[in-house]
Amino acid sequence: MIELRKMELFDVYPLLDVTPERASGCTVWDTSGQPYLDLYGGHAVISIGHTHPRYVESISRQLGKIGFYSNSVQNPLQVELARLLGNQCGYPGYRLFLCNSGAEANENAIKLASFVTGRKKFIAFSKGFHGRTSAAVALTDNPKIVAPVNQSGNALILPFNDLEAVREAFRDNAIAGILVEGIQGIGGIRLPAPGFLADIQKLCRENGALLILDEIQSGYGRTGRFFAHQYEGVTPDIITMAKGMGNGFPIGGVLITPEIEAHHGMLGTTFGGNHLACAAAIAVLEVMEEEKLVDNAATVGHYLMQRLLAGGELFEVRGRGLMIGLEFQEPIKPIRDRLLHERHIFTGVSGSNTIRLLPPLSLTQEQAGAFADALFSILTK
Repeated sequence: MIELRKMELFDVYPLLDVTPERASGCTVWDTSGQPYLDLYGGHAVISIGHTHPRYVESISRQLGKIGFYSNSVQNPLQVELARLLGNQCGYPGYRLFLCNSGAEANENAIKLASFVTGRKKFIAFSKGFHGRTSAAVALTDNPKIVAPVNQSGNALILPFNDLEAVREAFRDNAIAGILVEGIQGIGGIRLPAPGFLADIQKLCRENGALLILDEIQSGYGRTGRFFAHQYEGVTPDIITMAKGMGNGFPIGGVLITPEIEAHHGMLGTTFGGNHLACAAAIAVLEVMEEEKLVDNAATVGHYLMQRLLAGGELFEVRGRGLMIGLEFQEPIKPIRDRLLHERHIFTGVSGSNTIRLLPPLSLTQEQAGAFADALFSILTK
């Protein structure tokens, strides 16, 4: 007799003991009806707030027309998305390639830089994270997720903020490009040192390499500017985006300097830039502009940072806008668990001792203050 077995999930995620059932704005409710303040935003993905009415209406309306067709036909939604994005992000003259995720955006950026320069080697940095696909994971500083097939002599991972190491790498190698985050996310919310991005851009230009800014987590208004690198006054050759771009709908994008010429077949994707994804991303940009969410991220983020800095010796505070890291001297799992189960607040983590705050850009000052009060209450008991 054949034994019937139930299919199970491939267990690769450590899961919190919470099952969200519905959400609105910065609040998530579990299956028992318990509300939680969401300061994690599904890993910086929820940009305009959960189930925003404009977002829901836009996707629903588009689904009633056409949800998908391949990139073999004209799609005016892609053109409208590019127009809105160019107006808001500060790069109206750049061109947009649409894909499905951050890893895919970085994969295409790496490939594009290699096409343009005719070179193979790339520089990335310690504690950086760029995705789990083949070329992107090779430039990610985490040996645990790099399979043997991904290992390559083409990846030079250097100490973050070490300009001399970058200079030396250029002296010894033909470099295609540098891939760097606007602010390191999974690496613990670590900012580039003042002048570092400008200096490596100068080295790229002097040596015929391209500068790729990974703004997948730090972009789309999260830091109080559209892109985190805009605090540093640099102009990258390529910018990659994803997370906040679709407010939960899978979409990614690559912004490409007009100096790079496109040709048919150079890049491609089946699902990237489909009708539903574009409808979601257009709604995100419309809401961001109408509700001034980039300004809100700057204002509320500054307020929250000031409240947290009052913690003094309890933890180190790093970040910009609503991308904040709190590094403790001890493991933070007990603190995170108490925030979740006692105060009903979602937070993220980085490693064993850093709490990451990546809330929707619509977070209010009252909600930010409620978190600070809850955290200090837990820490001082």
